[in-house]
Amino acid sequence: MTVNVITRANSEALIPVEISNQIIKEVPTASKLLPLMRKLPNMSSKQKTLPVQNALPEAYFLSGDMAQKQTTKAEWEKLTLTAEELAVIVPIPEAVLDDSAFSIWDEIKPQIVEALGIAIDGAILFGTNKPDSWPTSIYDGAVAKNQVVSMGTGEDIAEDIIGVDGLMSKVENSGFIVNGFLADATFEAHLRNLRDSNNNLLYSNSLLTSTPSSLVGRQIEYDNNGVFDTTKALMICGDFSKAVYSIRQDVTYKVLDQAVIQDTEGNIVYNLAQQDMIALRVVMRLGVQIANPVTRKKGKAGYPFAVLAPAA
Repeated sequence: MTVNVITRANSEALIPVEISNQIIKEVPTASKLLPLMRKLPNMSSKQKTLPVQNALPEAYFLSGDMAQKQTTKAEWEKLTLTAEELAVIVPIPEAVLDDSAFSIWDEIKPQIVEALGIAIDGAILFGTNKPDSWPTSIYDGAVAKNQVVSMGTGEDIAEDIIGVDGLMSKVENSGFIVNGFLADATFEAHLRNLRDSNNNLLYSNSLLTSTPSSLVGRQIEYDNNGVFDTTKALMICGDFSKAVYSIRQDVTYKVLDQAVIQDTEGNIVYNLAQQDMIALRVVMRLGVQIANPVTRKKGKAGYPFAVLAPAA
């Protein structure tokens, strides 16, 4: 006699592929940083390479009809994006599933997307739980290149950001063009009434979701998930086209019902079988790189980002 049974592998089919694709598409919008960065085509394997200019060609005037023309060189270095795994586990009591009058998936999915976005932003901005293969965090890279301005250095906040010795100038003096800002959500209060010498507002607050907020004509995003370490930085500006990411197109799920879930110290937080719970494990992979190509102004000595630090 054939014995049929519903296994965990079979129950995973309850989570359709469409949900997986939807989460992949929503993660970049949940992150505050990824919308500013340049998205590369999805990775077809674990690694993707990106050529970056390492030496620029030069041209020379000739001194006379018989003068010899000089040679020059151009060099590229190879940056490698490595797809690293990012995961989250959502435990759910079975009683909640049984008694729920609405779709648990509709409730959980935004939380999963938010959790993935927070982890990505923290790793890229401040190196929080950063994989070893990912580049130095934007904050640490800017500090290493001395591209930091402390709040209160200038006459006012506008001077700190757009002045000759301000945040934007740090990036521009490195040979890059500032095309965006990312700041802690609490910093918006400092920007709302910034005005130029003609009393025109420097900051434009978005009233529509389709129109981003802007500062001196550049897009600005705010972190309201606690990713920003405000003891280190209040704002980051730069050429975000030099920060690139690529998604390894695979969000996978596994429904667990016999496992234990531990905290970082090894203590058992949930025993799924004993506590009549299930847990949904979600895994995705993506690669990130920060390109710092040679520029005419500073060669390799510059950096495409600068940091506004809190007042000393």
